[in-house]
Amino acid sequence: MFTSSQVLETIEMVEKEHLDIRTVTMGISLLPCIRETAEKTASAVYDRVMRKAEKLVPTTEALSKEYGIPIVNKRVSVTPVSIVTAPFAEESALIGFALDRAAAELGIDFLGGYSALVHKATADYEEKFLRTIPEVLAKTKRLCSSVNVGSTRSGINIDAVRLMGELVKETAELTKEQDGLGCAKLVVFCNAVEDNPFMAGAFHGVGEADTVINVGVSGPGVVQHALKFVPEADLTQAAEVIKKTAFKITRAGQLIATKASHLLGARFGIVDLSLAPTPARGDSVAHILEELGLEVVGCHGTTAALAMLNDAVKKGGVMASSRVGGLSGAFIPVSEDIGMIESAEKGCITLDKLEAMTCVCSVGLDMIAIPGDTPASTISAIIADEAAIGMINNKTTAVRVIPAPGKRVGDLVEFGGLLGRAPVMPVHGGDSSKFIRRGGLIPAPIHSFKN
Repeated sequence: MFTSSQVLETIEMVEKEHLDIRTVTMGISLLPCIRETAEKTASAVYDRVMRKAEKLVPTTEALSKEYGIPIVNKRVSVTPVSIVTAPFAEESALIGFALDRAAAELGIDFLGGYSALVHKATADYEEKFLRTIPEVLAKTKRLCSSVNVGSTRSGINIDAVRLMGELVKETAELTKEQDGLGCAKLVVFCNAVEDNPFMAGAFHGVGEADTVINVGVSGPGVVQHALKFVPEADLTQAAEVIKKTAFKITRAGQLIATKASHLLGARFGIVDLSLAPTPARGDSVAHILEELGLEVVGCHGTTAALAMLNDAVKKGGVMASSRVGGLSGAFIPVSEDIGMIESAEKGCITLDKLEAMTCVCSVGLDMIAIPGDTPASTISAIIADEAAIGMINNKTTAVRVIPAPGKRVGDLVEFGGLLGRAPVMPVHGGDSSKFIRRGGLIPAPIHSFKN
């Protein structure tokens, strides 16, 4: 299936163009772990994750060495914990702490799935679970949380949106010594997918197999490098270059996913072909857009360029694998992309422009630092706006904002590592609280009725 020339070409991408496998994520069902008490369930959860993921890190490290492709993260996702803890929701934190302990002992980078699906309504046990999120994220290092508050089929649960604004603020306050770092592990979705390998939004859907391997590839630098060879190409030709490059990137992910699932005795889930940037120079989605002819990301034309990039990546990736899934597109996190960081520091990109870009990118408003005194209702309104884009356009959207305690517009927040740094960006000063307090459900759009 893979020729020696293809392997050599991939190695060149690794050495010169920042190609990597961003994550190998093992999805594990926790449904067999449910017991009559929280303590017994936590013990069963710990044992199951330790057993299932025992060989994840050594196996991926061996594959990385064998094929010469860096595998940056080894991760686990689990069944949304709110389902597992429904009989004893107030004690959900015990399961969260058990998961974090397992992740630490296994050497896993992140573990996702301290999650809830409340897109139509919030059951009593779900609300009790949600209120444990700030404390759990403040007391754990590797555990990630996500909450789905809307979908095209059900509408948007504004009661859950209101609560999430409050919980984001509380999480920031509990981790204020780290500039609100806990919020970097919390994402709010509309149309969340069950097979996402990327954090903080990964969880193992109830429709998935018992254990699966999902792989997230990444190659912004590879795409940018390819475009440098066609500086005079029109946009049709540029799209073709991106498609061909995405095909090659996805084949690398297909190779690792196939091998990893076989060696780990798990089902091959999907390859997520998202272009996931890092703060390293030469690994930026923003710089791809600038390579297409924009003076700086955020100027007029940015949304159109991103739409073309996202579409071309999807078309190329789909041809390379029959198992493309997850989010698959182009990520635009501010703190994790050196081009976005620099544009934000110059004031060339705003929250409004980022929101417009989420209409055509793969996810949403991601890793954006905002003033620490931003009201919870404003955060809820930001979530509602983004959920509306996802609901109406039948796509996944998300919000991961960090209200940095004590920080003002223009201050810099340092997270370190892949999380990078972010200048604090302004939000609108108008009051949205009355709108959010109305609560209820924004009904699903008319085009959701397709049966």
